[in-house]
Amino acid sequence: MTQPTAPRPQAVLFACGLNSVRSPMAAGLLKQMLGASLYVGSAGVRKGELDAFAVAAMEEIGIDIQAHRPITFEELDDLEGLNFDLIITLAPEAHHRALELTRTLAADVEYWPTADPTAIEGSRAQRLDAYRDVRDQLTQKIRGRFGTRRGGNE
Repeated sequence: MTQPTAPRPQAVLFACGLNSVRSPMAAGLLKQMLGASLYVGSAGVRKGELDAFAVAAMEEIGIDIQAHRPITFEELDDLEGLNFDLIITLAPEAHHRALELTRTLAADVEYWPTADPTAIEGSRAQRLDAYRDVRDQLTQKIRGRFGTRRGGNE
């Protein structure tokens, strides 16, 4: 078991340019790893459509993100507020937006540069591999940051 590198927050928001691939994947991973011990959300600068490759890559490891509905920062703020201790951004434009928001919010911001798997072209298998790579990178970053235990078939 790894030790957390920073204090564990009570509420974490994963943010990306579009709330359709990386941020819902990261939120699903953290929810699976830590369960109800903290609140996890995801949002984007813009709203997109949930990506079928992201759903497929997560289903392979037993995480169902199909119910995720993409949402923007503004919509999230209107619905439930931006009451997060930590905002983890996965893309430059989300990072800039989070920094703007935290001028008036008491939240830490961490930037985890994460490749956009939608940019990969090729066969279905090649494209799905790009999503698996992102999923696996996020898994490692989350384990490193939150000190989660490895278990089962992870």
